[in-house]
Amino acid sequence: MKVKATRTVRAAAAALSAACALIAGAAHATTDIQMWTLLSGGDGARMKQLVDGFNDSQKDVKVTTTTLKWGEPFYTKVKTAAAVGEGPDVVTIHLSRLSGLAQTGVLRPISEAEFDASTLKGGDFFDRLWTKAHYQNALYAVPLDTHALVLYYNKDLIKKAGLADANGNLKPIANVAELGAAFKAVKDKTGAAGFTMENSPDSYNGAWRLWETMIAEQGGKIVDNNTLVYGKAGQQALQTMVDWYAQGLGTKGLDYGASTSEFVAGKAGFMINGVWEVPTLTDAANAKKLGFDYAVVPMPALYNGNASVWADSHAFAIPQNKGKPISPEHVKAVLQFVAYVEQHAIVWGGGGHIPAYKPVTLSDAFKQLKPNSDYAQAVAEHVTYDPDGWWSGAAGPLEAAAAKYFPAAMNGQLPVDKALKMFDADANKLLKRAAP
Repeated sequence: MKVKATRTVRAAAAALSAACALIAGAAHATTDIQMWTLLSGGDGARMKQLVDGFNDSQKDVKVTTTTLKWGEPFYTKVKTAAAVGEGPDVVTIHLSRLSGLAQTGVLRPISEAEFDASTLKGGDFFDRLWTKAHYQNALYAVPLDTHALVLYYNKDLIKKAGLADANGNLKPIANVAELGAAFKAVKDKTGAAGFTMENSPDSYNGAWRLWETMIAEQGGKIVDNNTLVYGKAGQQALQTMVDWYAQGLGTKGLDYGASTSEFVAGKAGFMINGVWEVPTLTDAANAKKLGFDYAVVPMPALYNGNASVWADSHAFAIPQNKGKPISPEHVKAVLQFVAYVEQHAIVWGGGGHIPAYKPVTLSDAFKQLKPNSDYAQAVAEHVTYDPDGWWSGAAGPLEAAAAKYFPAAMNGQLPVDKALKMFDADANKLLKRAAP
């Protein structure tokens, strides 16, 4: 009888222990969040650091990431997965793609109540980014950054070219003629290329980003109401770039890697590129492999003091998974994660990007981050995004059309008028086509 009683007590204790463990487990249940991202390389490493930091900071939510191929393959995968209800809880997108993704039902809007329940506020984001995160007055994404074209310069070469002030920094450039003259001064007085920029077939920096910048600085647009309207501004912008290469101020035929390498090797006075190349220069300088001093400034205001500049932004968005709507619990968890990343975005700023969250970008800590803080606020307040449309945005078909023809003009293979006519033909087909 005593043995039987002992067994009974032990069984009861085991059952009680299991019940307590179950209750404890329920009290600390973890919400699993799946995130798809197109971020790789240095950006991928920084995002992993932020994800790991968030996961380690609390026990309620765990974020797991899957990295997919950048560009059109990523967006195709997101669209397909959402259409069959198999997408993740959150994705990183480009804001330039938001209008197309929103109008075709790929993304789920974030309600005011859902956003207000987070620790974030709309007023804490740069105005142009916050506006771009909306479609038809609804919030569809939370901006993480802006990354724009900027002007890198070799301090040693610009000093030899007579372009430096008393502190060794680039003297102000007030218009497009002065920029061309600066390129020529470097070429004539140092023998180095005046500037470097990718211009091989399918290049984007000159073929689209600088072109759009120069159109915006003239007060123009590329598309309005589904109609090409770049007109004289677009013709003049492309002609200017073509003239620079025709005058021998830049090296023709360089792909992205070769153009960046030309600057890093000290063989060009200026480089027109995105802020994302800041880590390349910073790492080389820290490793004492650069061989010269450099600085980064916003793209000059080339027309009438207009400082508009092409930019895009990474952002967080929630897919609209057909037949499997995300639960309120998961929406709350996603926004909890997003708030953490925004508040720790100085880590993200290390990649050259300008955090969208103003409390970080305007902080004393960010001011110490060089050269980022030299261009951050000025760029963020003047960003110009691609026009809205399913055909628009990062690696989208409209950009791809420009990249087919404009590099050929810059390399002297097509007259400017013909390159623009060929672009127009492709672009008009896209503008007349319904969203797929």
